[in-house]
Amino acid sequence: MTPSDVLATRCLDRRGAWLLILFVLLAFPSLAFAAPGSLDLTSSVAGIVSVALFILAYALVMSEEIIHMRKSKPVLVAAGLIWAIIAWVYVQAGLPEESETAFRETLLEYTELLLFLLVAMTYINAMEERRVFDALRAWLVRKGFSYRSLFWITGFLAFFISSIANNMTTAMLMCAVVLKVAEGDKKFIGLCCVNVVVASNAGGAFSPFGDITTLMVWQGGQVPFMGFFVLLVPAIINFMVPAVIMNFFIVNRQPAALTENVWLKRGARRIIVLFLLTVAISVLCHSILHLPPAMGMMFGLGLLQFFGYYLRRSLPRSLERKRERYSRRGDWKKLEQLGSVVPFDIFSRIARSEWDTLLFFYGVVLCVGGLGFMGYLALLSETLYGGWNPIWANVVLGLISAVVDNIPVMFAVLAMAPDMSEGNWLLITLTAGVGGSLLSMGSAAGVALMGQARGIYTFAVHLRWLPAILLGYIASIGAHLLINASLF
Repeated sequence: MTPSDVLATRCLDRRGAWLLILFVLLAFPSLAFAAPGSLDLTSSVAGIVSVALFILAYALVMSEEIIHMRKSKPVLVAAGLIWAIIAWVYVQAGLPEESETAFRETLLEYTELLLFLLVAMTYINAMEERRVFDALRAWLVRKGFSYRSLFWITGFLAFFISSIANNMTTAMLMCAVVLKVAEGDKKFIGLCCVNVVVASNAGGAFSPFGDITTLMVWQGGQVPFMGFFVLLVPAIINFMVPAVIMNFFIVNRQPAALTENVWLKRGARRIIVLFLLTVAISVLCHSILHLPPAMGMMFGLGLLQFFGYYLRRSLPRSLERKRERYSRRGDWKKLEQLGSVVPFDIFSRIARSEWDTLLFFYGVVLCVGGLGFMGYLALLSETLYGGWNPIWANVVLGLISAVVDNIPVMFAVLAMAPDMSEGNWLLITLTAGVGGSLLSMGSAAGVALMGQARGIYTFAVHLRWLPAILLGYIASIGAHLLINASLF
């Protein structure tokens, strides 16, 4: 069914609105979910025009490789037009404050995401400037790891790290490693990025701290803390099935040999420690203090700024001590390297962030927030749980989370509070967590990597592996239904 056919069906049958969302609300993750406003616009001309605008913007995003237009441009325009339409309708209804409040709430959610992603990008750029990834690449090459080994190493690291850390940050870290190790091999890098995205999303599905959706279900009292760990095997299957299939398409050769001695710049190891500390603070901020993770990340950015200040002020003394030491030892190579040392500038690292991706986030968060405020997401959830078996409803919502972020999907489910068994609550936790792997825009990890590996990891590259990822999605659901049958 084409988008135009779906649109015609929607106009004729309001009960078919969930089909409209499934086929045309093709968005990537936003952290925004505006609760439905007092006006139901799902059947109105304003609603239909807004959905059409979003479809057009999404089509331009998917055509980025063909038309060479940055992906942020169409969604920025679509976001502005959708909220202008909403505001006009509410002004005519005498309710301007309601639309303004909804917009501000959606904007606040984006701001939290912006700050989180900005800090993560800054730390990764800082580690790259201090040559951390160059040194890691040299170590991996010296160990003799083949491309196939590197594929599995980065995948398993992404899976297990994302169970305790944010999947977006984990994916960006693994992507930085892959970009350095396989520098220039676009096919292998794209394959690894797909694997890292799937692994990161799967790793967050079985841990209460691994993903915001699991945290929401746990804090909502639907599943006890230890109850989530029964999803470990289904999560591993979700990661392993597509990884095994992709494994056969890897040209198993060695990375290009290095001809230079890679040395870490001053402060590199301490920046790594600060990054790990920042991630830990972010997790604890959210889980213990119930504050947005962005607060912990911005605190970590402050620590990095103080450390950058220390590096700049102490650089002359450090260089003088090293010159004396290397001169006594006759280490002329190290003396030559000291000539390339430059002060560390934190703001130059911030400036190197992928701003097209950050603006892209803004556009899609606002677009999805606007459509949610019109009532589409709430209508979808109500339709599914009102007339479907909970198992099928949870499976379909997982598929929808590939095009609409899992957070607003889970928010809608929790708001409805359907009468489901613990097994079904775990099922929606699993499907909402791993369903985003089906498309590159289906998770924050995928979108972040499209910016980090620009032109290499794209929507089309990820789409080629959709059948393999879908097979893993189905297999993980089957494993859950079989292994945890007693919970249903």
